[in-house]
Amino acid sequence: MKNPDIYPITKHLISKHQKECFLGQQGGVFWLYGLSGSGKSTLAIRMENLLHQRKKYCIVLDGDNLRSGLNSDLGFSDSDRVENIRRVSEVAKLLSQNGVIVIVSLITPFRESRDAAQTIIGAENFHEVYVKASFTTCQNRDVKGLYAKASQGKVQSFTGQNSKFEEPENNCLVIDTEKESLENSTEKLFQYVFKSISVNS
Repeated sequence: MKNPDIYPITKHLISKHQKECFLGQQGGVFWLYGLSGSGKSTLAIRMENLLHQRKKYCIVLDGDNLRSGLNSDLGFSDSDRVENIRRVSEVAKLLSQNGVIVIVSLITPFRESRDAAQTIIGAENFHEVYVKASFTTCQNRDVKGLYAKASQGKVQSFTGQNSKFEEPENNCLVIDTEKESLENSTEKLFQYVFKSISVNS
């Protein structure tokens, strides 16, 4: 329920379209999700660099960065994961409404949470990108050492092991880092992002 004593000034601010014209880009949220170690953060970093080289204004919202600040009070229970995604969605919405290209890198294991993110951000500004790699592949990569800790029982509610991950059932963009090279995955994602943010698209 909305608080009747709160009066947003949104309609009095400079419009999203005006800011996009100023920046020469369309604001939008590219929500990269998948298992830990699937390559989300690597792709997000590459996207930021490629967009910056083309003088596009981009911000990366990475799960670990956010959990070390904005969401440092949250754990990894199902309810905390939902709240984590809600907060990130609200931040991404504010940024995209101001013409910013937002790259989100977050496990986002539940379809319901991804749908909620789209509802908050708005379907016209929300781009769902599944960074796909199997549990076994991510376990073999184990870039953060989390899979080893999880196998020893040192990590609770580990996604894919004792906390479920729901694969998409819609026609979102799929970047299969298990079958594609990093270069091919990067190029596929970049072409999609650049087309989506072009003011002429």
